[in-house]
Parts: sequence; C-alpha cells; structure tokens
Amino acid sequence: MKIRGFTKKIFVYFLIVIILSLSCVGFFSYMITSGELEEMVENQMNQIAGNAVHHTDLYLKDYERSIVSLLTNRQIMEFIDLPATREEYDYYLYRKTIREFSVDPLFIRNPKLASVYLISDKKNAVYYYNNVNEQSFNAEDIQKQRDYFLANTTADGQLSILNHTIIEGQENQMLTIVRRIRGYTSPELSGLLAIEMRSADLSALWKGIDLGKYGYLFIIDDKGRYIYHPNGGKVGTDVPKAFFEKLNQAGSSSFIDANEGDERMYVARKSEFSDWQLVVSMPLRELRKPLSNIRSTTLVVGLFTLILAILLAYRFGKSIAKPVQTLKSGMRETEKGNWATIPLPPHRDEIVELMVRYNLMVKRLSEAVDRVVQVELSNSEIRMERQKAEFQSLQLQINPHFMYNTLETIVCYATIQDSEEISEIVKALAYMLRYSVQTNLEEITVANELKHVMYYLVVLKHRIGREFEIDVAIKPEYLLHVMVRLTLQPLIENAFQHAFPDGLEDYHFIRIDGGVSDGIFWISVEDNGSGMSEMKLLQLQEKLNTNRLADGEVDEAGKKGGIGVLNVHRRIQMVYGEQYGLRIESIIEQGTKMTMVMPTSSIHAV
Repeated sequence: MKIRGFTKKIFVYFLIVIILSLSCVGFFSYMITSGELEEMVENQMNQIAGNAVHHTDLYLKDYERSIVSLLTNRQIMEFIDLPATREEYDYYLYRKTIREFSVDPLFIRNPKLASVYLISDKKNAVYYYNNVNEQSFNAEDIQKQRDYFLANTTADGQLSILNHTIIEGQENQMLTIVRRIRGYTSPELSGLLAIEMRSADLSALWKGIDLGKYGYLFIIDDKGRYIYHPNGGKVGTDVPKAFFEKLNQAGSSSFIDANEGDERMYVARKSEFSDWQLVVSMPLRELRKPLSNIRSTTLVVGLFTLILAILLAYRFGKSIAKPVQTLKSGMRETEKGNWATIPLPPHRDEIVELMVRYNLMVKRLSEAVDRVVQVELSNSEIRMERQKAEFQSLQLQINPHFMYNTLETIVCYATIQDSEEISEIVKALAYMLRYSVQTNLEEITVANELKHVMYYLVVLKHRIGREFEIDVAIKPEYLLHVMVRLTLQPLIENAFQHAFPDGLEDYHFIRIDGGVSDGIFWISVEDNGSGMSEMKLLQLQEKLNTNRLADGEVDEAGKKGGIGVLNVHRRIQMVYGEQYGLRIESIIEQGTKMTMVMPTSSIHAV
C-alpha cells in the first residue's frame, strides 16, 4: 500500500524506526537476560543437588560406621556361630548381652534408628526395636527374610541399602542398611546384620535448602523406584519409564518434563555411596517468574517510550511537511502555466533554501519557454521537409510483387533450358520469399512452418551439394497447432551454420519434436553437433534475457550474425508474453537443443 502525503511518510518512517529500535533492544535484552537467569537457576539447582547428595552420603556413612562398630563385637560373632540346636538359655544370654553392650548404646547415639537385627545361617535371629511396635517371627518368616537379604546383598560383605522393612505397617517408609558378616570361628560370611531407619528422616537434612513454595527433592534407586518422595504414596513405586529414561540420558544436565502434571525442571546427582539419584524438582512457572516481570517491565517502558516518540515524530514531520506543501502548491500553479513565485517563511533552513531556488527556477523557466517557442516554430519547417524526404524514400523501395514476377520469369527460362535444378531452387526461393515478406507476427500452423523448412532444405541441398534429411518426430495431432510465423526455419539454419563447423557427416542429425506438457506447448530443434561451451551458453542466455530484437551484432570474426535465435525468442515473447520464448540447452561436443515454449491456450486447429 502506497503512503500518500509527505507528513504521513515521515510519520510512518519514524514510527517504523522507533518500533524496530525498541523491539530489537527489548528482544535482545530479554533474550540475554533470560538466558543468564536460566543459566543461574540451573547452576543453583546443580549446587543444591550436589549439596543434598553430599549431606545424604554423610548421613548414610554415619550409619555405616554404626554397623561397622557392631561387627567387632564378640557376642555378635559368637551368636552367628550358635548351632541350630542351641540351648534356649544360651540364646537368651546372647540376646541380652548384645542389647546391653551393643544395641542400646547404638540406639542412644542414633535415636532415629527403628530396629537392629541379626540372622545367621543356622536360622538363629534376634530383633531389637526403638520406639516402634515389636514384632515376633517364626522359623518360616526368618527363612524368607534371610532369602530376601541374600538375594539383595553381595557375597563380599559390601553394604547394601534397601527400600525394605520387616516391621508391619511401615512398608515403603523404612530404609534397611544390611551386609553379610562372619562368625567368630570361621572367616566365611555366615550371617546378616541389618539396621532400619525411617526414610522420611532424610528430609530433615534438606530443611536449610530453599526450593521455593513448590520445589522439592526426591530419591530414586538404581532400579527406578522411589526411595523418598514428599508424596508418601509414591515411595516404593516405580518411576514412570519415560521419565527414568530421560533422567538417565540427561546425566548431570537439567531437563524439563511434565510427568507430575505441570512442567517442571529437574536436576539429578548420583550418590557414589548408595547408587541413588537425588533429584531436585522446581516448577517452570516459578523459575520463569523473574522473566515474566522483566518482560512486563520492558513492555510498559517500551510503550511509554513509543507514545512519547510518536508525539515527537509527528511534531517534527509537521515542521518539515508544511513548507514542502507550500512548495507543492507553487508547483501545481506552474503546471497550469502560472509562472508565479511562492512566499518565503521568515526562518532560513535547507527547505527554505529549496524554495528560494524554486523561485529562481520559475523565473528562468518563464524566460526559457519564450525562447523555446520561437525555436520550435523555426524547427517545424525543417521537420516537414524531413518527413517529405522519408516519404519519397519509401516510395522508392522495391515492390515484393516485382520480385515474385522476376523469379517466375527465371523459372520459365530454366524450363526452356531444361534445368530442373535452377527451377527447383527458384521455386523454393519464391515460396520462401512469399512466406517471409508477411512480416506481421500472426500465428501459423506447425505444418506450414515445416513446409517452409522443407523449401529451405531444397535450397540448402544445392548449396552444400548433398541431401540431408531432418528427423521430424512431431505427432500428427500437433501439426495443426499454431505457432509464431518464421520461428522454426531460423533455428534449423542456425544448426547448419554453427553445429557442424567442419561439414556434415553421415552420423549428424537434426531432430524436430513437439508436444504438450504441464500446460505448455513446445517445439524443439535438437542436433548432435559441436555444442557450446558453458561460458558461451551463459552469454547467449544473458542476451535472451535482455528481451529485445537483435540488430546484427558483430562477432569475433568481424561478421554480423547471431540475430536469428535472439529474434525468434523475442518474436515469441511479443506474441505470447515475457514468460514464454526460447530455452537453450547445450553440452560441448555433444550437441544443442533449442526449445520454443508457447502457451497451450493459443493452440487450436486451423
């Protein structure tokens, strides 16, 4: 849409510049700031996750030391060696001694422990509880517990941390630290020592970590199950498979997921001690809240600045446009023939200087017009004499009918002299002359153009001294389609002149083909001659793109030529439009193909 009015143009251009400037500044400032904030948040979450893992490992290592302190207790080691046919008194004595000298001090030092128990290979077991309901187990229960721990511990006595409990009603709320131990008389690991603690006690380690109102931490074991989660119902359940895969792929990098209902950012750190993954989770809306504030502030400030800039732009444009409008009014009077000067404002600037120059120009133009009128009167007589001379020159041009009659006379003499060659050449020339003097761009059928080519070949046969047949591959249904007059023969002549510079050989051919494809009617002339180099082809295509009739350019040899192809291209465009014309393809030493492209809308039977 064109903008009319100088004031409007200035205002619109100023508005565009202002909006672009404010938009670019706001956009890049927002993008840079948001990127830095996101990086800062991610670093903060990484630091939180790292600290939480460190504290958790220290917490678990403290319990590991508690287990280690029990391993050197002689009563515990002797209890492991008790035979299955033990005396009840021996069992009672060991149970009491272990409680008094080992377990009770351990409960005092670690009041958050829930239970401690020993299970030997001889099916002997003792259980100690701290502030939880005591449980009793029969031989079958003890066997099941032993089988479970053996399946989930290593044979080398390494510590294992399991999301498991033997206390009824505390499922998924306890963590069990267990390892295999040896007896007093044998180095073989023939017993199990386990302590249980509440998984919820882990959250006390993270109370000093500020994760906002909706942020939290949770723990996942190496099998993809929740060890700890603020939502107690998830503890002991499997983590969604897609989330667990994404967690493992992310490694120490952050990622975004919506498996908990809303989009949240997650950062995980793996514990070297327990093989757990401690995950920090924070909602994106909280993380992006500072970005929203920055965006709102930027929009408010930008809008205020835009309104102020628009007012200034309008005032500035008005101050420039007013004298220009005065100058415009003066020019309109000048168009009407009123050579009047315009009044000048009191101040001086570049536009006022332009008005001064305009007044001077008007004065000089009024004087020049008077002189031009006198010169025109004197030149009109000269032009009339020139037109008269041109008219006389046209009258002296050769009448084409005189040429026809002369050629017919030559045919008569050739018949009398019994010279069939001369008669054949002259008849062909007469047809070609009669066909070519119709210089208008009227359309003609493909059959007529082929007939004109046939007569051209008759003349060419006598010129080169040999027969040459052209392969016409056009289907019969296309012979009555129309095309531009005198466009096919120049392409055939061009092929003879340039495609076979060393003379015609038996393997040379020229093929004429045509058809309809994709709404286009085309006629092609293809040869297997010398072809053109890539540079020469580009030069020829550049000439075609100039869209004008050629006027006999001089080539490198000093001869005029090359106008036939160019004029064929332009004649097609003059009839059908600029999107049609000649298309050229050529490969050096392989041949050239020239295709005339015309619309199918012009195709009809004649």
